[in-house]
Amino acid sequence: MAERKPIESWLTDMDGVLIHEGVPIPGADSFIKRLRESGKPFLVLTNNSIYTARDLQARLTRMGLEVPVENIWTSALATAKFLDDQRPGGTAYVIGEAGLTTALHDIGYVLTDHDPDYVVLGETRTYSFEAMTKAVRLINGGARFICTNPDETGPSTEGPLPATGAVAALITKATKRSPYFAGKPNPLMMRTGLNAIGAHSETSAMIGDRMDTDVLAGLEAGMETFLVLTGLTTRAEIDQYPFRPSNIVDSIADLVERV
Repeated sequence: MAERKPIESWLTDMDGVLIHEGVPIPGADSFIKRLRESGKPFLVLTNNSIYTARDLQARLTRMGLEVPVENIWTSALATAKFLDDQRPGGTAYVIGEAGLTTALHDIGYVLTDHDPDYVVLGETRTYSFEAMTKAVRLINGGARFICTNPDETGPSTEGPLPATGAVAALITKATKRSPYFAGKPNPLMMRTGLNAIGAHSETSAMIGDRMDTDVLAGLEAGMETFLVLTGLTTRAEIDQYPFRPSNIVDSIADLVERV
C-alpha cells in the first residue's frame, strides 16, 4: 500500500468524539486548541440538521470548546450546497428546524408547500402527521425527495429517538420514492466540507466514532480515517464491517500530538 501524505487538514465528528451527552470528552479542548494554534484547516462535522452553525458554536463555547463558526459543517449546510449546485434559486417544502430552514434561506431558496421543486426532510423533535402527509402528496405530485442524513435513530438522555432516516422510510413506503441523502456517509458532505476550507482529501483525515457513517464517509472521500472508541462503535464491532479505519484510538486525547 502506498504511504499516505502527511495530514494537513482535519475533519472530526462532534457527538461521540468531542462531546458526549452535553459534556466534553477529555482531550477535546486540547485537540481543538492545538488545531487552532497550528493554523491547519479543520472542520467539526455533524449529521444533526436541527441547529445552525452559530447555535452549535455557542453550545460548544459553553462547554469550553472554542470553535469558530466557519469551522462547523452540518448536514443542513451540505444539503443547501447540494441544492444550490443542482437547482439555484429553487423552492422547497421543508420538514425540519432552524438549522435547515436558515441554510436554505441563505442560498436564496423559497420555502413553500405549493408545487415545490423539492421536499427536504431534516431532523426535528416535532414530526407531525400533517407535515408527513403533505410531504407524501407533494412527492407523489412530482417533487424530488431529499434528506439531510440517513441516521435512523439519534441519542438522548432517555435513550434512542427516531431520527431522519426512520421518518424517510415511512415516506418512502407511502410514495415508493427513495430520497437522496446529503449527509454522512455520503462522501458529498466530506467533499463539500473540504472545498469550504480549501483542503484536499489526500492530505486530510476524518475522525469519527461510527463505522457506518464517519469512517465510511472518510474512506469513500479518500481520506485517512481515525475511529475513536468514545462513541457508538466498540472495538468488538469493528470486524463486523467489510472495511476498516486507517487507525483505531481510544479517544481524541490520543490525537493531540498528531496535529
